[in-house]
Amino acid sequence: MQFDAVLLLSFGGPEGPEQVRPFLENVTRGRGVPPERLDEVAEHYLHFGGVSPINGINRALITELREELGLPVYFGNRNWEPYVEETVATMRDNGVRRAAVFTTSAWSGYSSCTQYVEDIARARRVTGPGAPELVKLRPYFDHPLFVEMFAESIAAAAATVPRGARLVFTAHSIPVAADRRCGPDLYSRQVGYAARLVAAAAGYADYDVVWQSRSGPPRVPWLEPDVGDHLAALAQAGTDAVVVCPIGFVADHIEVVWDLDHELRLQARAAGVAFARAATPNADRRFARLAAGLIDELCGDRTPERVTGRDPVPGCLASVNGEPCRPPHCVARDR
Repeated sequence: MQFDAVLLLSFGGPEGPEQVRPFLENVTRGRGVPPERLDEVAEHYLHFGGVSPINGINRALITELREELGLPVYFGNRNWEPYVEETVATMRDNGVRRAAVFTTSAWSGYSSCTQYVEDIARARRVTGPGAPELVKLRPYFDHPLFVEMFAESIAAAAATVPRGARLVFTAHSIPVAADRRCGPDLYSRQVGYAARLVAAAAGYADYDVVWQSRSGPPRVPWLEPDVGDHLAALAQAGTDAVVVCPIGFVADHIEVVWDLDHELRLQARAAGVAFARAATPNADRRFARLAAGLIDELCGDRTPERVTGRDPVPGCLASVNGEPCRPPHCVARDR
């Protein structure tokens, strides 16, 4: 399977104060989120001038991808400009016939994988005749470069706090029911598995996996424990330093720079706990090399690169043209 272009598909984010509220309305449309909650979240963006870091990071990553791959690389988002529908139409007009789709999510599960598959299908449907064939690359939570980048960032963060700091992995919480939607606890199992791989590579035998940034009503159970609650418990137990690794994020979203760098850091300071946050891959050139490796896998030039460990949890291998993934690709199975 050969490709003549790559589509970087991401979540999207505002790039000015006037875009914050429309962006949040796009993200939450149909979910019944009250206006006061949107106002609260809007303040997080406005704290940074109404600009999410994610689009700028993605543009820098696109530069790395173009140099690494030697192919045209297009940029599309689910929730803000450039919208994926417009990008796919441009790809058709430019004569693209088949493109690999690299998403800024390392995981399986509905919001992390299947919803991107739906984005691809919708964009092709809107584009109509001549829409390019789009092949979503597999989840890459166990790729050696994914593990390497996070292990190195943990080491760098640990060097800034006292020895013996507690390592805490965090990922975006989702409703428990959503975690079961594409298989039994597929997303949370993958996060736990990746945390084991990264901790081992960083030299940690003991660590914690927690969740962050939940936004649903209290009556709906979400993945727990919450990172703030966990930090409070660590402080109460006498922990004097933590290294927080946002393993669930491949780039700095607002949930990283506000929820962790701002709110959690302030909480740690108030509790007398030294705090360091491990960096995300962002536009690291190795991230572009990771994408190139995934493309080579589909082209038949490379055996899939995976760090193996106890009870690995495979994810979706690929998705063509937005067709929903079918078992066994979306069902958690030991291999």
